[in-house]
Amino acid sequence: MYRSNDRYAARRRLPRAVMGALIAAGLGVAGAQAKDPEPPKLIWDQDTLTGDWGGARTTLKDKWGIDFSLTYIGETLGVLSGGLHRRASYEGRGDLSVTTDLEKMVGWTGGSTHVTVYNIHNGNYFNAVDNVGSIADPSNIDARATTRLFHAWFQQNFFNDRISIRMGELAADEFFNSDTAGGLINGTFGWASILGSNMTSGGPSYPLATPGARIAVKPTDQLTVQAAVFSGDPAGRHCDEPDNPQKCNAHGTAFSFSGGSLWMGEVQFALNQGEKDTGLASLYKVGTWYATTSFASQHYGIDSTGALVSLGVDDTAKPIKYRGDWGIYGVADQMIWRGPASSVSLFARGGFSPSQRNLISYYADGGIGFKGLIPSLPNDTLTFGVAYAKISPDSTGADQDALAFNGPPYAVRHSETVYELSYIRQITKWWSIQPDLQYIVRPNGGQNADDPTLTVRNAFVVGVRTTVKF
Repeated sequence: MYRSNDRYAARRRLPRAVMGALIAAGLGVAGAQAKDPEPPKLIWDQDTLTGDWGGARTTLKDKWGIDFSLTYIGETLGVLSGGLHRRASYEGRGDLSVTTDLEKMVGWTGGSTHVTVYNIHNGNYFNAVDNVGSIADPSNIDARATTRLFHAWFQQNFFNDRISIRMGELAADEFFNSDTAGGLINGTFGWASILGSNMTSGGPSYPLATPGARIAVKPTDQLTVQAAVFSGDPAGRHCDEPDNPQKCNAHGTAFSFSGGSLWMGEVQFALNQGEKDTGLASLYKVGTWYATTSFASQHYGIDSTGALVSLGVDDTAKPIKYRGDWGIYGVADQMIWRGPASSVSLFARGGFSPSQRNLISYYADGGIGFKGLIPSLPNDTLTFGVAYAKISPDSTGADQDALAFNGPPYAVRHSETVYELSYIRQITKWWSIQPDLQYIVRPNGGQNADDPTLTVRNAFVVGVRTTVKF
């Protein structure tokens, strides 16, 4: 069969041309890589102190779905006046967290896990709250010295993350929180005093988590509804030290299913929460909680003869028990000004619980946060907050009965107020220093918890915290 020499020669040249183009492209890419290698980051420019480990951390996260972090927080807080003891304390906490994306790891769409372990220690076998004697702990990392498991949960997301279900060892830190208040050190600006004082063993909050389950539904970008159920007593079954639940659950492995159950629900409405949003960010929440176990009366009990008496008159009387306990609360977090790299935000929170069975019947806090107050330091934050905890009328009534029956001296509790000013100086992405001032009015309502005949003077607390991400 006749073939054109030109056409035949063209067909022979085609594979060679394609091969030549591929080789040229490969040499071009290799040349570009050799010509423009990514320079190593200086230690001050890294996200963490130890860097990316030659790319190993990025590979673990992007390819295998394993993301872990190691953080150390250390602080010194000294009581300069008032309180119980004029002395300083040191608190330290190492945090190891591992989060896994199960889709990258094993192909499980929407699944993830998270584990957090704490190593908590102090320098003098006492903490800041031991020196102040307040209801609100001056430090949100204060805890019994130990190594303990905190979070250990599995989460499954559905419908492009519109629904998520979380199960395992949980804390209720997704409820009643404020991002702006997170710039403060005192524990009441996180897990508020009305929750920690009224719930059994302090509730499912740092440092004690409990078995539980949480569901969050986000029908729109602005609206989120979440609900959770937790084991009622984080201390565990048959705790013989009800005033020291951390000792009963020393390492976070009690996995308590005792003390009934605690139910929490919250509705959130949010605007301009994305990184690219330019409007004023806002977040509003309304929530409630209900505990199913029994709670002791703060005022009345039954004496040895079966008579109803005031606990302030007869402290050996058996307190009356009430079935169940509850509370309602609200949160507002509103940005009021935004610049190119700065912002100003306000926060306010409040809650109420019934007087008969609770130490605190009413609680409110609020404050203001400045990000990038100094234009050349856009990552620094300055936060001021005030928190007010009202001692319940029943608790105050028992004190008044004791004063009337026994005569003075006897300190009657009324309220506790915390003022705090804190500045976070972000030295690098992985290191910050945070000087802090606190003034606590009427610690423990003005009464010494160890000796109610004594009052506690207003406490002035000065401290500094440092945080390092490894």
